Amino acid sequence: MNYETLVVAAQNGVVEITLNRPEQLNAINAKAREELMHLFLAARDDASQRVLLITGAGRAFSAGADLKDGSVTEPPIESVESRWWGDFRATLATLGKPSIAAVNGMALGGGFELALACDFRLAAEEASFAVPEINLGSIPAGGATQRLARLAGLGRALELVLFGERIDAAEAFRIGVVNRVVPAGELLPTARAWANKLAAKAPLALKYGKEAVTKSTDLSIEDGIRLESFLGGLLRTTEDRREGIAAILEKRKPVFHGK
Repeated sequence: MNYETLVVAAQNGVVEITLNRPEQLNAINAKAREELMHLFLAARDDASQRVLLITGAGRAFSAGADLKDGSVTEPPIESVESRWWGDFRATLATLGKPSIAAVNGMALGGGFELALACDFRLAAEEASFAVPEINLGSIPAGGATQRLARLAGLGRALELVLFGERIDAAEAFRIGVVNRVVPAGELLPTARAWANKLAAKAPLALKYGKEAVTKSTDLSIEDGIRLESFLGGLLRTTEDRREGIAAILEKRKPVFHGK
């Protein structure tokens, strides 16, 4: 598919996605939402695509929803339904494949929520983050209230959501919202290195490891350990598990096939 709002490149199992509306600070309009959803669903169903890396063109990661886009005034039922059943960020978060946000500049509103839906967030030193919807008489509706509470705790999540003020990359790292802060010139090389390391690992182990960790906040410790044991038991029966053991014994790098 030829995308209007994205630049997409795939190599060695890594799909690199660049939000490409730099003159609009990569604001997300209806077309961008449609294209991101198409891309994420395609990645879900393509075994050769193992890791997603998302960044932005120009000086922004994404300034959030495009307020000039007519979809922001859609009827209430359509608004709720489109976000409940068709939100591209929820699709990304549940792909079963690792995702990395390389936040090169401002990540505001829905753009911040796209980064939050990723499994890892790497930020340039100049990056900044905010969910400013409260200043427009609204609240974040793309997962921020839930994901921020899990990452930063209730108090910091409430502060970010109810004040709507921007924080810099250093503060985002301090409160656990981003994994690393690096100089701007090192952002993409670092993100690509992370992506390549992940792409070389066993896909099923990545999928089940992600599931066990992300579900831990919703389960009791007993149920979480039971889930971990079950998923670990399944992985012990896979070809990739046998390949991993053989590679250690033969002193070579494993080659995993997701089976």
